[in-house]
Amino acid sequence: MNDTVYVLNGPNLNLLGVREPHLYGHTTLPQVQALCQRVATELGWACEFRQSNHEGVLVDWVHEAREKAAAIVINPAGLSFRSIPLLDALKTFDGPIAEVHITNIHRRDPIYQHSLISLAATGVICGFGPQGYEMAIRAVARQAAEAGSPAQAS
Repeated sequence: MNDTVYVLNGPNLNLLGVREPHLYGHTTLPQVQALCQRVATELGWACEFRQSNHEGVLVDWVHEAREKAAAIVINPAGLSFRSIPLLDALKTFDGPIAEVHITNIHRRDPIYQHSLISLAATGVICGFGPQGYEMAIRAVARQAAEAGSPAQAS
């Protein structure tokens, strides 16, 4: 394993800052990317930050991460609640996985309260807005360090 974290984002997250700002806030995805890259760099890690509106692309990226990443941070967005293929792909990843949601999914409508992806996640962070990504990167870095990854968490 190396010291790279894959930060994967699902459908419609390219519209952060514009789509339902009363729920998701005004922070844009490029701003989230800058935050993630800053935190990863601070920890001595590389950050591979990606977003797709297509389930199969996310599955392919998880497969790629199996060979290239020490950890995954994923905001599967709407795929959280129905994507068996994404769940199955994540189950093949040996490192820590943090599932992130900008909103607190447990305070939302019932359709948004049960994430299938959580079954594969090491941990879940929700409701802290974009800061959840920072929390997730720090958590998976620590998990990877404790598991003996060459990367050091601080």
